Amino acid sequence: MLTLILTLVAVAYAGFCIVLYVTQRSFQYFPTPRRLGPTEMAGTYQRGDTLLQLTVRPHAGPGAVLYFGGNGEDVSSSVAPLIAAFPGREIVMLHYRGYGGSAGQPTEADIALDAQGLFDEVHARHADIIVIGRSLGSGVAARLASVRPVARLVLVTPYDSIVGIAQRQFPIFPVSWLLIDKYETWRYVPRITAPVLILRAEHDELIPASSTEALRARFPAGQVTTVVVPADHNSILDEPQYVHALAAFDARP
Repeated sequence: MLTLILTLVAVAYAGFCIVLYVTQRSFQYFPTPRRLGPTEMAGTYQRGDTLLQLTVRPHAGPGAVLYFGGNGEDVSSSVAPLIAAFPGREIVMLHYRGYGGSAGQPTEADIALDAQGLFDEVHARHADIIVIGRSLGSGVAARLASVRPVARLVLVTPYDSIVGIAQRQFPIFPVSWLLIDKYETWRYVPRITAPVLILRAEHDELIPASSTEALRARFPAGQVTTVVVPADHNSILDEPQYVHALAAFDARP
């Protein structure tokens, strides 16, 4: 009887592992439609056969901001604080594959290549680019900054690795083996040379402060400025301190 029970438990456990593996991206990505009108600050970026949607506030001059949002974020709804913080820069926000009318399905590998191609396109017009990544997008932004000449890097509610966060949510499963899109931001830190601003939500209920601190600690002394914003994970963009911190970072010599 004990052998039978253990066998059933093992089979059930293996079954749950298979289900998690097959459905994992439904836990990571929550595609959202674009809330702005179809032509309001709209743009597109073509990579290969995939047409991606952008939210763009055009501006002439050498400066631009490239923004990568969270896993459930409509980036067009986050443009107002960026306009307030960066009145003298063009703003370009990527709607990931499957988000906001973009074609395709999101994966870490595709998003990373989309980000690199989009950076190259924007960099051809603007020599000075601030890259901002929020939540899931902080991993996208950090990876981009490790392979492209980013002027400044802003990480909003960042994590050291998605693996550690997922392991907390599914403690009895071998997440590090099962997870395909790991977003291991720590791997890219040694190749990032740009000044970095980390904006941490004081009451973040999704990204543990320990994960953000582990990431910060991997940078050399003096490279990172950290600002703790009195907000939770989703309300940080609504706080005046968010805009003030971005503007002050841009104004630094």
